[in-house]
Amino acid sequence: MSSEKTFEFTKENIDLYLNAVAKEYRKRVGKAMPAELILIGGASVLINYGFRNATTDVDAVIEAASSMKDAINAVGDRMGLPNGWLNADFRQTESYSPKLAEVSVYYRTFSNVVRVRTVSAEYLIAMKLRAGRRYKNDLSDVIGILMEHGKRGTPITLEQIRQAVTELYGGWEALPELSRQFIQDTINSGQIDALYARVAEGERQNREMLLTFAQQYPGVMTDKNVDAIADTLQQKAGKASVRAQLQELKEKQGQTEQPPAHKKKYRGEER
Repeated sequence: MSSEKTFEFTKENIDLYLNAVAKEYRKRVGKAMPAELILIGGASVLINYGFRNATTDVDAVIEAASSMKDAINAVGDRMGLPNGWLNADFRQTESYSPKLAEVSVYYRTFSNVVRVRTVSAEYLIAMKLRAGRRYKNDLSDVIGILMEHGKRGTPITLEQIRQAVTELYGGWEALPELSRQFIQDTINSGQIDALYARVAEGERQNREMLLTFAQQYPGVMTDKNVDAIADTLQQKAGKASVRAQLQELKEKQGQTEQPPAHKKKYRGEER
């Protein structure tokens, strides 16, 4: 994690930069070699939803001639964007699946040569759960997507998410245990809107604690131990974990949904 000021990509400027890349790419290869970008992660959230304001980079599955990398770098240099601003590093993570091309949806074509697609709804949730990073926006993004679909009148069910996970990764067990418990508890809580702000704030606090740790102990934190370090820092700071917050919501819900006394008695008499 870096202490440098990060550049923010927004819903308003992503198209500007993608258009610039398409023009640069077309200038280098012409129209005979079309390219396709499948935006995932934060960029896909920004394009499809309104609950999040920005992302720090644009992750994509890139299918294009080798000149695409040169076009991306040229645009980045010209427009003052950070190195790796548009990258395909996602292919090396566990959230990648070759099935993404099949479940992605068309977004726009730039300069008649670069076609852009995105991932949304239950498939984007599946990808976020597969990553499950408590110091990024993964879990709050999951809640935000559920929240917006609920408001649109197109709620996403747990069964849809299970099917998406299975389609992308081969089975429900492919998700980390925390992610499986998280999505089940979140949907069952019935308090998705209230949970969003709490989880987003928890992620922000985790990022700050990890940044401080990385500055104090340079070279210690890795991708493999970052979750364990985050858990330890949370406990030392007396912060409630995501799991604890969900449990609290479940308990509150249980207190407000106790069945009438006569029903309890009737159930107790069943044989």
